[in-house]
Amino acid sequence: MDKDLDKELETVQETEVEIMQEIVKRPKKKNKTGKRFLSTIGAGVVGSMLTLGVVVNTDLLQPSSAETTPVATPAAPYNVQQTTVKNPTSLADMVEQASSAIVGIVNYQNSGNRFAQNSEAVKSGTGSGVIYKVEGDKAYIVTNNHVIDGAEKLEVTLESGDKTTAELVGKDALSDLAVLTIDAKYAKSVLEFGDSDQLRAGDAVVAIGNPLGLDFSGTVTQGIVSAVNRAINVNTSAGEWEMNVIQTDAAINPGNSGGALLNTAGQVIGINSLKISENGVEGLGFAIPSNEVIPLIEEMTLHGQVERPYIGIGLADLSQVPPMYLQNLPLDVKGGVMVTNVDPLSAAGKAGLAVEDVITAINGTDIANPTELRKFLYSELNVGDKATFTVYRGAQSKTIEVTLTSNKTTTE
Repeated sequence: MDKDLDKELETVQETEVEIMQEIVKRPKKKNKTGKRFLSTIGAGVVGSMLTLGVVVNTDLLQPSSAETTPVATPAAPYNVQQTTVKNPTSLADMVEQASSAIVGIVNYQNSGNRFAQNSEAVKSGTGSGVIYKVEGDKAYIVTNNHVIDGAEKLEVTLESGDKTTAELVGKDALSDLAVLTIDAKYAKSVLEFGDSDQLRAGDAVVAIGNPLGLDFSGTVTQGIVSAVNRAINVNTSAGEWEMNVIQTDAAINPGNSGGALLNTAGQVIGINSLKISENGVEGLGFAIPSNEVIPLIEEMTLHGQVERPYIGIGLADLSQVPPMYLQNLPLDVKGGVMVTNVDPLSAAGKAGLAVEDVITAINGTDIANPTELRKFLYSELNVGDKATFTVYRGAQSKTIEVTLTSNKTTTE
């Protein structure tokens, strides 16, 4: 019986082989049904493979015996873009990196009673500063002159909370800038200067500083450049001066002075200096452009001050002079400055300028007020130049030639 079954099975297998050979010999016909059939089979096979891959990589199935070896299939590649957790273009990241170079500055001055025993300097005011350079064992900080003016001691507070004493390197009252140094070990980072000439109204900016004292240290405010090349008249310890500034609506408050105005790349494009604080006025802050800051602080670092022409006189605007001192002045003289005092050893004293002289022009350029005189003197003339002053002494007009000396050798 078993032999008959084996023979019958063998016959069936032979028949199947013949049929398969006949199929192979037949010409292939292109028909859509066949394609769909093969596609279906292919999809089923691929689907089975994917399903198998998923199941094999779970803990639900255990190998049936130690001899079973799972087959590893390569995973299909994914379109993955490599990124980092810290995005360097993030505004928050930029602020975080920049803040470590922003410091607080405390101005300590004597209490005023110089006869008191064991008198100690007391806190007079606070401001901000920017670490912009490390050289050797020193870190250099730029700030405003009015932040450090009159200080007996200057204390710098770092972002970390560390405190150290700063040394004054140089200062300039007219530009309202000063340079300090601290031990380089306190500097965790520095900020580089950007090109303020590239700024346009509408550019985004960030101000970082310590408004209202160190309790609000590291305060960040954001705004835009409201205007470039603004001319603002300010009163400095060296007299009235017209400052060229960047106007911004980023909030700048007392204590922000000396801090950084940054572009979105984290570069210093201005040193925050002042704001207009009147009732009903908001969003009018001003910063000294970086392209004006750089040459001034470099000169202060080298020489301790900014060299400017010196004439040696005190000035008053004609509008502030009592009429009794102007009664002999010709009626057609509408502008000018009155000389209020003269250093006899100065260039003006040696040239013959006198108290109550009214200066109306320098080298033929009309002078309307003290600000215009200083602007012309410091912008158009150099140490050693000879300048011709048009002067009224009473009703008489005369010209006086003055050879300009340097403020390095004396103080105006």
